[in-house]
Amino acid sequence: MKIFHFRSIIIALFLFLEQGLYAQIIDFSKASIVTSVSLQPTFKEKMISVLQEELAMKTGLKLGTNPLEKFPLFLLATQDSREVHGYSLPEFTSDDHVSTKKEGFRLLHQHIAGRDLLWFIGADQRGLLFAIGEFLRSADLSKQKILFDKKYEKCSSPMYAIRGHQIGYRNTANSWDAWDVKQFERYFRELAFFGTNAIENIPFQDGAASPHMKINREEMHIHMSRLCQAYDLDYWVWTPADVDLADPKKFQEELKSHVEFYKNCPRLDGVFFPGGDPGENHPKYVLPFLKAVALELKKYHPKAGVWLSLQGFSDEEVNYFYDYLEQNKPDWFTGIVTGPSSPDLASTRFRLDKKYQHRHYPDITHTVRCQYPTENWDQAFALTEGREVTNPQPAYYAKIHNRFAPFTDGFISYSDGVHDDVNKVVWSQMAWNPEKEVRQVMVEYARYFFGNSVAEAAADGILALERNWVGPVEENGGIETTFAFWQNLEKSHPELKGNWRWQQLVMRAYYDTFIKRRKMYEQGLEKDANLILSQASILGTEKAMALALEKLNQADLKPNSPELRQKVVDYCEALFQSIGLQTSVPKYKASGAERGAILDFIDYPLNNRWWLHDEFEKIRKMPQESAKLERLQILASWENPGPGSYYDNISDQLKGPRVKTKTEDATDVAWWDNGLSRRRLSTQLFQNFPQLEYTDLDPKGSYSIRISGQGEALLRVDGERVRPVLYNKGVEEFKEFPLNPKFVSDGKIAISFDEPEESHLNWRLHSKVFDIWLLKK
Repeated sequence: MKIFHFRSIIIALFLFLEQGLYAQIIDFSKASIVTSVSLQPTFKEKMISVLQEELAMKTGLKLGTNPLEKFPLFLLATQDSREVHGYSLPEFTSDDHVSTKKEGFRLLHQHIAGRDLLWFIGADQRGLLFAIGEFLRSADLSKQKILFDKKYEKCSSPMYAIRGHQIGYRNTANSWDAWDVKQFERYFRELAFFGTNAIENIPFQDGAASPHMKINREEMHIHMSRLCQAYDLDYWVWTPADVDLADPKKFQEELKSHVEFYKNCPRLDGVFFPGGDPGENHPKYVLPFLKAVALELKKYHPKAGVWLSLQGFSDEEVNYFYDYLEQNKPDWFTGIVTGPSSPDLASTRFRLDKKYQHRHYPDITHTVRCQYPTENWDQAFALTEGREVTNPQPAYYAKIHNRFAPFTDGFISYSDGVHDDVNKVVWSQMAWNPEKEVRQVMVEYARYFFGNSVAEAAADGILALERNWVGPVEENGGIETTFAFWQNLEKSHPELKGNWRWQQLVMRAYYDTFIKRRKMYEQGLEKDANLILSQASILGTEKAMALALEKLNQADLKPNSPELRQKVVDYCEALFQSIGLQTSVPKYKASGAERGAILDFIDYPLNNRWWLHDEFEKIRKMPQESAKLERLQILASWENPGPGSYYDNISDQLKGPRVKTKTEDATDVAWWDNGLSRRRLSTQLFQNFPQLEYTDLDPKGSYSIRISGQGEALLRVDGERVRPVLYNKGVEEFKEFPLNPKFVSDGKIAISFDEPEESHLNWRLHSKVFDIWLLKK
């Protein structure tokens, strides 16, 4: 009896606690919206319509503004309001004062006289907008239901003042050049729900019209300014000068174009002038121009600021700029923007007078040949998915933000499409609260865009997609697991089929898996082909080449996983229809091969069949059979030089185990022939000055080093310069360095390279190392 009685108490206690837990969830399905009389009328109406439209879209419920007695209320106010609909604003607690800071808010529940109240209280107008965003990200919104868990009450304000994204309405964009005003409004609104407070447009550069544009650029620029005004978001413009400002006539013409634009903008808060990329003007011409710009700007937008980046400036130009600031201390100048090819963020902040602000300009849109390249990315992805593929990397970009943000007043990112949508949200949320867990950001992203029922699973799926890109695909078993996970989500949630964010994520799961399977299949075919070539002395050179090519071409004749490829094609079509995403130049009129044209490279060879085909043509022209056999032996043993010898592909994680360096600017992934290079795959990966370490060498062995590269190779072994016996400088031509036996007497060596003087050359022409062999004789 006693045991039974004890169990009854435990069960009763559990039920009590469970009921108490559920009692924290408040039903606002029958709520009405009421507002403070102190809200600015136009903004008040906008916030009411935002809340009504969002809830109607997600639940089918149409909330009114004429409340019925005892039914729940949504109360919208700013902190200077005294009351709303007869209810006094909640008193502050000791933890609430953070919400009084600029753009802060309180989102809190009260139960008064049998009525549930949910307060949206902004420190200012923007704070009210961000309170609404917080609610929409945390509430359980489903068909005919609006549920709010009291645990999501919040008092908050942003850590960093500037939290924006560049959304330039121009031809080079891979998606929003196809948008109308309503689509831009929805995107601006959605970004604001995650803490974004600034939008940066590109009004002057890239003058060619996109074939997808529904509205001409001049009109859309004004529409974008109006949208920012309606939502109280800062409107910035990115305004490079491609003209020679040393020419007085061009100076005045450029200034005139600025003035005309400023006159027509309903709102303008910031003018960002990049010193370079593009532009080649010396600051002695740039600074007078910006001063003239500032004087004209203030006539129409008194609070607007003028900003400059030092991108592409030489040391002399950087020093000139800082000397100018020190000597003149101009009040018309607002601050520095640090972007790609700028002096680093830390040194800029330390050198910049505290009078001036500092903004980060991070590239969150590109994966290679960019400011923050994807780390440990397999070459197969770089060659096919390319520079502007759907690239959710929440953990990576949160890390980058939090590393550099302390040196800044915030950021406005560089973006050229919706493929980086997850990254935009991550940057905005990290700038609001750098301590927020990345997974929670993804849960809120998925809850708002996909619904509460799938939020947790979709968040984990996004994080899994990021892990797909870590390391060689051959060793990444998670790619297939992630694929199965997303396939299950795809089947379980057909209601999301038309959601463009969902389409992008599912497409990536298919694309990643297709590329992994295809790479492993095609690399296997190449191994078989190399085995055939190794028997050329028996088969004869012509037959060996024919059989090897036949084996390699099975990649095209009997392709791997064609059903996955078709799913990618289908999703790309769906994305073009839903959001205007241009994944092909010929099919969807993308502005360029590097601008998200992932369909144009989906079949790019992931073995060396193109290169071997071209090499065979060269070999056939050789007059001597012995020379043909010698070359075929080199090709067959390229990656397997024999017992006691070693091969390293300089930038391939799997095939370069002795390489100790890696590049951090992504110039090690080549872009030749508009992405359709027929070069050997290893040639398309390079470093300029790699370092390698070898162990377990034969102390009595005789070794030489062979290098495939381009230009110079100033080799050092154990710190000592080594002289070559063969020194060809052409692409894929060999250099050979015999080694003094003293180097290997201890069974190990370290090799490095000196940097040649090449400051007169474009970086694309700098010396490179592709492959290195340590050959034992």
